Amino acid sequence: MTPVGRLATREDLPELRTLITEAIDELQHGFLDPAQIRASHAIMGLDTQLIEDQTYFVVELDGRIAGCGGWSRRATLYGGDQSAGRDARLLDPATEPAKIRAMYTHPAFTRRGVGRAVLSLCETAAAAEGFTVLELMATMAGQPLYAAAGFTFVEQVLESSSGVTIPLARMRKTLRR
Repeated sequence: MTPVGRLATREDLPELRTLITEAIDELQHGFLDPAQIRASHAIMGLDTQLIEDQTYFVVELDGRIAGCGGWSRRATLYGGDQSAGRDARLLDPATEPAKIRAMYTHPAFTRRGVGRAVLSLCETAAAAEGFTVLELMATMAGQPLYAAAGFTFVEQVLESSSGVTIPLARMRKTLRR
């Protein structure tokens, strides 16, 4: 079946929170150690401002939410509702990149085009609002998907939570006109 996307709603939140927890817990194996995976929950997750802004998507496959992710016209690059330091400032599409945010695939649906479907929805929506560049903060597990989708590595970022360091990668992509 082909993944089908739609805007996420507040009614999706319980299922999205479960999906995100399972994705962090299962898909980071091989990239992070158990302490780093546990600590990741403090710096990852869903920022519900994305749902309020109508820039967060779910992708359904086989009648279930298989993945989710969004883009933002706001300055925050990553983190969920629980993360400190979020910045709600609106970005200037002429001079600043839109942010790809909170991308997660349910572990039962990996390698089925879910992540690419979410990215496609985000790229189309951001371009429609005049953005020409996208930026994201990738986990080590997500970095191969983003590289395959045309994002390039900008810099490594080391985030700390509860005394545990988690490696991340800032990546960018220029959209075709």
